[in-house]
Amino acid sequence: MKNIANKNIVNIKPYVGGKPISEVKREFGLKSVIKLASNENPYGPSPKVLKAIEAAARDINRYPDGSCYELRQLIAKRLKVSADQLVFGCGSDEIIVLALRAFVNEGDEVIMAKPSFLVYSIGSTMVGAKLIEVPLQGLRYDLVAMKKAVTSRTKIVFIGNPDNPSGQYPTKSEVEVFLKDLPGNVLVFFDEAYFEFVDAKDYVDTLALLKSRRNIIVTRTFSKLFGLAGLRIGYGIADPQVADFMNRAREPFNVTSIAQAAAIAALKDEAYYKKILKVLEREREVVCAGLELLGLVYSKGATNFIQVRMPRASREVALDLMKKGIIVRDMSAWGLQDYIRVTIGTPAENKRFLKVLKESL
Repeated sequence: MKNIANKNIVNIKPYVGGKPISEVKREFGLKSVIKLASNENPYGPSPKVLKAIEAAARDINRYPDGSCYELRQLIAKRLKVSADQLVFGCGSDEIIVLALRAFVNEGDEVIMAKPSFLVYSIGSTMVGAKLIEVPLQGLRYDLVAMKKAVTSRTKIVFIGNPDNPSGQYPTKSEVEVFLKDLPGNVLVFFDEAYFEFVDAKDYVDTLALLKSRRNIIVTRTFSKLFGLAGLRIGYGIADPQVADFMNRAREPFNVTSIAQAAAIAALKDEAYYKKILKVLEREREVVCAGLELLGLVYSKGATNFIQVRMPRASREVALDLMKKGIIVRDMSAWGLQDYIRVTIGTPAENKRFLKVLKESL
């Protein structure tokens, strides 16, 4: 049926996510498996969130609020933005797709780093954009080169802030230089899925930029720190007119009622998530120390994951770890043939990962 398929769809290389625990158990006959591949919160959502989910489940015979009114008002108040600046999606992934669908025509150019989050390239290919990929320099964004790549056909520039898979972020001064004299009709898309994990003085305040620039889009998610990956909910913040066009491209009921209720409860339970954040920050240092003892080179970054260079093919290492009950991310799909990416887990999970990795190497 290739001859009748949309030509852009034919050109897409499907996204392959990390294998679920149940599949690895079946495949290798294992009883105990830990997943450190998808940058999830290993502790899950708070008890208050679970109660909100249970309550919301009683009304799943009704369609959800298509406007996400209550969640919209809560986030607008917390971020000090107007309610009409928000766009909600099935994870922040969908916000990426909505921006491309709303603003990019066939043949327009989209700029991203290489390697970076794969959904940028998949979504761009889907709408028929010409993808311009600018290589990372030392696993960091080369914003100077990305700016030079901008032409009259450029519609969107994607910036992971911090980026996946490197975990690095462009500094405030680098972003300011990049934005200076950038044409106002070029949308700069800051993907901040890992925003909550960053604690750095040189991290740019993108919402402050949005106050004076209409060409900024910022996205955040409930999938990472907030532990709602299975419910798929994220949001974007943009100029009201930009948000309006993205909402026009959105499906009417794209965010479930359970996801909305869970997100509201998560935002109201700050104490729980602050505690988890401190634990994950401490455990990240433990994992880094363990990697150093093994003599491995790694990119610590500012997220809940670490990219680690292997002394042999990452595909082999990842498979070996999987056979022993540890799921990590093989970075071959990103063109990084000798890197794995590992999520920070619980103390017990991290200890097991380091032990098994040592055995494998």
